[in-house]
Amino acid sequence: MKANLKLFLAMASFVAAMCIVFGLLTMFIVKAASEAAVQSTRGDQLEALAEPLIRYYEDHGRSWEGVGQLRLEESVETKGREISLLLVSPQNQVLLKQGEEGDDRVVRRLGIRKPLLSNGSTVAVLYEYDPDVAMLSKLRYGIPISVLTLLVPSAAAFIVLSLLVAWGLSKRMTSPLRRLMPAIERLGRGDYGVQAPVAVNDEYGQVARAFNEMSLLLRDAEENRRSLVADVAHELRTPITIIRGKLDLLQHGGERIAPENLLPLQDELIRLTRLIDDLHQLSLAEARKLPIERRPTNLCELLRRIVERVGPDAERKGIRMELACEAGFPVISVDPNRMTQVFLNLAVNAVRYTQPNGAVNLTVREEAGGLRVEVADNGPGIEPRHLPHIFDRFYRADEARARHGGGAGLGLAIAKGYVTAHDGTIEAASSPGQGTTFTVRLPGPAERAAPEPPN
Repeated sequence: MKANLKLFLAMASFVAAMCIVFGLLTMFIVKAASEAAVQSTRGDQLEALAEPLIRYYEDHGRSWEGVGQLRLEESVETKGREISLLLVSPQNQVLLKQGEEGDDRVVRRLGIRKPLLSNGSTVAVLYEYDPDVAMLSKLRYGIPISVLTLLVPSAAAFIVLSLLVAWGLSKRMTSPLRRLMPAIERLGRGDYGVQAPVAVNDEYGQVARAFNEMSLLLRDAEENRRSLVADVAHELRTPITIIRGKLDLLQHGGERIAPENLLPLQDELIRLTRLIDDLHQLSLAEARKLPIERRPTNLCELLRRIVERVGPDAERKGIRMELACEAGFPVISVDPNRMTQVFLNLAVNAVRYTQPNGAVNLTVREEAGGLRVEVADNGPGIEPRHLPHIFDRFYRADEARARHGGGAGLGLAIAKGYVTAHDGTIEAASSPGQGTTFTVRLPGPAERAAPEPPN
């Protein structure tokens, strides 16, 4: 069932139910008011008639025997009216009948009814009938019928009008969904990136905007998936092609293979194994299934070991490496092996792209909620069009650089995956010709390690 039909049926049911409730309530009020009006006209008279009857019943041992001898007309002032009285027992037996009206059914239907109570229980019912009461009683029956006659067509007209309005409202309220459905169907058929029209600014508009954003994300994810498959195939093809070519050459030579001739094959196999390991680690990090072994780690000590490891390469290029830590070494709970890979990758990249006689600075600072580590160089920098993509898999800002010199383009993607696995963030800021700064923020309370004693 369509949404507009469901909405229409809901509104129609509500309108019909309200009309029924209103009609029943009106009928109840009119009927109660009519009966109250009839009863009020002879209330005092009925009380005067009921008193001798109850007294007679109690004086005769709670029995109505002989009650027909009473002359009740003498107990009240009739003002010239011809009244008829009828006394009926709880078993519906006529105990007393007086007056000109001979039809008991007329007295019961058009007369005023008065229950007689003794010791809290009804012992008889007294009916009083006269022409004025009969007229009022007829009005009591006629008014509800007249009201009902008026209510039925009015309610019918109101229901029809309300249904027309409900149908229009249901069509109008669901029209944004109808405009969204074709885009949803196209997206279901694989047309990623399709956009739905946003015609309103209410909740439907928010749904349409969210759908458009989701569609763009799916398109980007599909493009990334295709690019990943192509990049992986390309990266794997290179070492496999080299290995295959060298093996074919050695086989066609027909001579014994010297051990040194196998070294290039081993290098390609090592490179291929490293690439596969990097892809595996990256997939685990992106799926948030990367095993993390957190331990209290002194980041200054960890970075000092990285500087000592990269220092020889920096010295050969004439690059100055400096490490700056605040007083008292910050300690944070991280996986030291993963963080070593992150900062080693950043330091090696900084040294690789910094010109001779340049500088690479590593800085550790405490900030609210954790630590901030900056790796800055004064190399050529990164162009703004490349900066948003440097953490993408297989992305190279410099397409011309050699694969063996520049790697497969997974280092920064893996670094981001490791930092994200620690609930941290990594970002880059760069200006062409002014160098690049990578900032890593790691959350968690930092503890101060005791300073090392002087030698």
